[in-house]
Amino acid sequence: MAAVCLMAAAGAKAACAGANLFDALSPEIRAELRHRAAQVPHAEGLLWRAERGIERITLVGTFHFDDPRHEASMAALQPVLASARTLLVEAGPEEELLLKQALSERLDLFFVPNGPTLPDRMSAPDWQRLADAMRARGVPGFLAAKFKPWYAAMTLSLSPCALGEVAAGREGLDGQLIAEARARGLPVLAMEPYDAALTLFDLIPDGDQIDLIRAALITAEASDDYTATLADAYFAEETRLIWEFTRHDALTGSGMAAAVVEAQMRLAEDLLIARRNRAWLAPILAAAGRGPVLVASGALHLPGEAGLLALLEAEGFALTRLPITR
Repeated sequence: MAAVCLMAAAGAKAACAGANLFDALSPEIRAELRHRAAQVPHAEGLLWRAERGIERITLVGTFHFDDPRHEASMAALQPVLASARTLLVEAGPEEELLLKQALSERLDLFFVPNGPTLPDRMSAPDWQRLADAMRARGVPGFLAAKFKPWYAAMTLSLSPCALGEVAAGREGLDGQLIAEARARGLPVLAMEPYDAALTLFDLIPDGDQIDLIRAALITAEASDDYTATLADAYFAEETRLIWEFTRHDALTGSGMAAAVVEAQMRLAEDLLIARRNRAWLAPILAAAGRGPVLVASGALHLPGEAGLLALLEAEGFALTRLPITR
């Protein structure tokens, strides 16, 4: 679930070596995961057009970190940017600034200032593994001890190498689209407040948050491989396969009971995808009423019964998948 929350860092692909873990699975398991992915609406595809009368919405699923393969997506989106009236993103420049300010001013969003620390709530071996993994990511143990469990799990989802890519200022597809839109004078609007996703994490039951860390520790030990795996699935436009691989990996590698893993995945899909998608629908429709709009969101927000594509279909929009030549 931690990897679902953050979608890992595709930017590490260029500078950080990693093996594709999906390709290492048996042919039977790969086929089963692809079969499971195909059961949901719009399981594949990164670029879509939704039309209802004169209203036109273009949707692109993004990876939030840099990768040279984004060049093809940017090329495909140039005509869309040229005709769009608005770019809608999860977090625009103002929201990113507010988030940076919150990191220093609203510590309650990320830290537990009082009460039991993570070492108090975890077994000694698990805490030691977490402390070691955090130090590898530049976070000292005394600081990690105060992290909210979901924040610790999210931090583990990024490999040390990927964090270096972020620190170097390399932008993902979202950031590249925002920069291009601003250069064109195209308005960039956020679909949610800067802290919307953060406050949703607090709805995860306390015990489940500790399980998040346990699951994330497994992927943290092979973080570059996990990064490469998710990046390859993304650029192959197998969006729902990302979800199914993450689920399979948690079921087989986390050491948690299957019922616990399945409950976590359902909770993640509800809190972090479905609820946000439904909240985003109003600003998307409002923007579409003002002219053509480009919507850029994490790729996992597109497929599924509660995906943005299905929600727009339910509103009477006709969908067309668009190609990206790589």
